[in-house]
Amino acid sequence: MEDNNEKNEIIETNFLDEKDFSQKDERKKIKSLISLVILLGGLFVGSLFVDIVQLFRGQGFSQKAVSQSEVIEAHGKTWVAYQEPMIEAEIITDEKCVDCDPSEALVWLRRMIPTISAKNIDISSEEGKKISEEFKVKTLPAFVFPAAIEETEFFAQAQSIFNQNGEKYLLDTVQLGVPAGKYLSLPDPSSSNAKVGPEDAKVKIVEFSDFQCPYCKAFHTGLKKTLAKYEGKIQYVYKHFPLSFHAQAENAALASECATEQGKFLDYANKLFDAQDEWGTTEGTGKFKTYAAQFGLNASQFNQCLDNKKYQDQISQDMQEGQEFGVSGTPATFINGQFRNGVFGEDEFNSLIEAELNK
Repeated sequence: MEDNNEKNEIIETNFLDEKDFSQKDERKKIKSLISLVILLGGLFVGSLFVDIVQLFRGQGFSQKAVSQSEVIEAHGKTWVAYQEPMIEAEIITDEKCVDCDPSEALVWLRRMIPTISAKNIDISSEEGKKISEEFKVKTLPAFVFPAAIEETEFFAQAQSIFNQNGEKYLLDTVQLGVPAGKYLSLPDPSSSNAKVGPEDAKVKIVEFSDFQCPYCKAFHTGLKKTLAKYEGKIQYVYKHFPLSFHAQAENAALASECATEQGKFLDYANKLFDAQDEWGTTEGTGKFKTYAAQFGLNASQFNQCLDNKKYQDQISQDMQEGQEFGVSGTPATFINGQFRNGVFGEDEFNSLIEAELNK
């Protein structure tokens, strides 16, 4: 009987031990689950706290906030998500040049490339000088883009207005129609162009003109007075830009070069402008040969020069150069680093020259 009682006690004890172990294991699991809940809750609250802190401190938005919305508003600003990459553009400008301010151009560019982040670089800095030399920058402001620009829709549609140099691109502002605030260089007054005045003149005036253009004729009237007033102090260089809708403009340009070949550029140019209405209604080159005879030029040499279009390449080069500097109409005049488009008065012309002479 005692043996049976002992067995029952052993069985009961074992049952209690197993039951106690099971309860302990269950309590352990519950504790672990509670810890996990606390941890996850803490992470959620922490993430929410980070979102709130970032928002109110103006430090941006958390990844979660951005991923859940295409448009976010904060502090009176609206933030919109774009699929295109951030484009960190370098803008070469001149802090002393009011007209070099890129703000207006940037407003337009951001309509096409909304992810632009702009960094202004002054042309006088070492970085500015280096970039302008690498890209042969002619006008300010100048816009240089990283290779990431290739990933934008605007680049895909307008690749022709980007000039690549290494892994960067210079925007062709001339083609885009961005007005030049400042010219870093002048059109080349090469020896092949007609010139009036000394080579070492402090002020060089380069004009792109069309002999059949009535505005060029008006400008030339004042130019003759200016050349006389500043004789020996300035140099005037004539470059051809015959407009396609002037039927006789190119023949006139060729004829003027043939006259220049015999040392009669200014005399012949004056005649072409004065008699513009006369030869402008004709066809062929007959009138131009008649004018050459009036100035006592070697007729055989002049006629052969004109008939063979000897200076066609020169005229084409002038036009290409003009386009590179943003010339689209005539007259277009450079006075050292200053540019004037169209006709402007004699007083303004003289004031610009005086300012350059006094520098």
